[in-house]
Amino acid sequence: MFEVLPALAPDPILGLSAAFRADTNPNKIDLGVGVYKDEQGNTPIVGAVAQAQARLLESETSKTYITPQGVQGYIDGMLELLLGKGNPAVLANRVAAVQAPGGCGALRILAELLKRCNDNAKVWVSDPTWANHIPLIGNAGLALDTYPYFDKATASIRFDAMLDTLKTIPKGDVVLLHACCHNPTGADLTQDQWRQVAEVAQQQGWLPFIDSAYLGFGDDLETDAFGMRLMVESVPEVIIAASCSKNFGLYRERVGLAVMVTENSAQTPIVQSQIQAIARGIYSMPPSYGGALVDIILHDDALKASWVAEVDEMRNRMRDLRALLVTKMAENGAPKDFSFVNDQKGMFSFLCITPEQVQAVRAEHSVYFVDSSRVNIAGINLSNVDALSKALVSVL
Repeated sequence: MFEVLPALAPDPILGLSAAFRADTNPNKIDLGVGVYKDEQGNTPIVGAVAQAQARLLESETSKTYITPQGVQGYIDGMLELLLGKGNPAVLANRVAAVQAPGGCGALRILAELLKRCNDNAKVWVSDPTWANHIPLIGNAGLALDTYPYFDKATASIRFDAMLDTLKTIPKGDVVLLHACCHNPTGADLTQDQWRQVAEVAQQQGWLPFIDSAYLGFGDDLETDAFGMRLMVESVPEVIIAASCSKNFGLYRERVGLAVMVTENSAQTPIVQSQIQAIARGIYSMPPSYGGALVDIILHDDALKASWVAEVDEMRNRMRDLRALLVTKMAENGAPKDFSFVNDQKGMFSFLCITPEQVQAVRAEHSVYFVDSSRVNIAGINLSNVDALSKALVSVL
């Protein structure tokens, strides 16, 4: 049977990781895979998570299945984190949610829900967007299209063109928006731009689909939630896919949340039953461990404060690394101004160089990042930033 299957090309990012591991250059630099790294290049367990693990080990008495929707304390804590304490939609019982296996799991089951709601719905994603959005949503059988977002030539958001396209999208279609720290560009909408997008969503009637993977890595936890909360306030229906991989450092635990804001409370139990049925048909029951850890952290004042401080530390370190890279590029004679990197937010930046230049810096200097020129800022450190900037300048 298997002889009929064609070989597929390696995933661009996973293939890049394999090439990096095979490279024997002792000074190689990995700016590809999106995981946070400290100054030593490690991805440590967040301190609050380590403490929560110890508590869970002491208190957990069974490994039986949890409820189909997931750890309720996790769901409640995450809804407050995403939507704010006392959110009117939550108080009005207009919010359904299930714990999902990672942000990817949340994206996929929400895509399956959209397919059930409207078989002809089209999902509009930014140009560019995170590469995995395409198979996660498209493999559910939904058509995809793009709206303008980023201009490499000017290293800025094409907001006028974006808004013009959003004004043409009909009711029944879906628009995927990044809550903050846009992947892959790092270029985020301002609050005023979010207000304009929300106004268009009201006028056109399309459904906002918010992907929140990096909450806290942009400005702070509250500010990063602005656009998401505005949408929930502005339009009757919103769906949200959230991930705890980055801000809690729970990459391998696969902790996500699928959120559905309904027009009225009568729809909520119906939507809840549908999303749980979809989950049942894909992975049966949700995992418990990572959600239980987040539940402990978000419902203990001291642990939550510790976690917030660690998120702040990670964000500030990445912000400092941006500034350092910009300075080093100038010092080493870059033929163009890279100060736009300081305006970008979160873990990723678009360097706005060509695929040929990316491939040259990889071949000649063992610096690894994807051909789009997206780099993981957290992969930079004090030991490699000078070599990195010199390598980049050499191929420009």
